[in-house]
Amino acid sequence: MCLSVPDIDANTVRKIILIITALFFSATTHSEDSICYGTTSNGKLEGGVKLPSEGRNFVSYSSIAETFGRTYVHSKVKEIVVTSYKRLENEMPEKVYKYAETGFKNGGQFKPHKTHRNGLSVDFMVPVMNESGESVHLPTNFSNKLGYSIEFNESGEYKGYKIDYEALSAHIAALHKVAKEKGVGLWRVIFDPKLQPNFLRTKYGAYLQNHIQFSKKNLG
Repeated sequence: MCLSVPDIDANTVRKIILIITALFFSATTHSEDSICYGTTSNGKLEGGVKLPSEGRNFVSYSSIAETFGRTYVHSKVKEIVVTSYKRLENEMPEKVYKYAETGFKNGGQFKPHKTHRNGLSVDFMVPVMNESGESVHLPTNFSNKLGYSIEFNESGEYKGYKIDYEALSAHIAALHKVAKEKGVGLWRVIFDPKLQPNFLRTKYGAYLQNHIQFSKKNLG
C-alpha cells in the first residue's frame, strides 16, 4: 500500500475543532492497489481513486471541491472509508456523516494543508445534532470556507449545532476495525485535545482508549 510509514509535520495541526483527520498506514502493497510514496507531508500518490460523492448515510463536503479533484485517496483507504460507512448504516442507522478534504489523484502539495500528500490522510466533518437532537449534516459552503472556518465552543456547540460524540466515536471505532481487517493501520487521529475526554463518555470510550492513538498536540 505504501512505500514508507507516513509522518506528520509539526505544523499540520490547526485551531479548527470540527475536523477529525485519520491517517492510515500499511507495510504491504498489491499490484491492483494504489501506491503511495514518501510521507503524508512529503509524498505523492500513484493510481489514486475518488471517494463516492454520497451514500445512504454520508455525503462529501462539496461537489465543487470534488470537481477540482480534492477527494482522491489510496484505493485501500477508499475501501476502509466506504466499508465503515456501510457498517454504520446498521450500527447507527439514524446518524449521518460528512467527509471533507483528502487529496489529489497524484498526491503532492495540497494547499492549504501541510499533509494530505500521499493518499493516506482523510478529513471528516464531525457529525452533529440540531437543536431537536436530530442527526444532521453540518453546513459546508463558501461563506464558512467549506466548513474549515467553523470553530465550536468548549461545550461542542456552534450556532444551534452540537457535536455528536456518540456518532463520532462509533465512526472512529468502525474505521479502526475495518482497517485492521484489511491489514491496514489507523496510525493517528487528530482532534482537539481539549475535547478528547468527551470520547470516553460514550459507549465506545474504552475501545478508543485501548486502540486509537490520538494526537496530543495542543491546538491552542
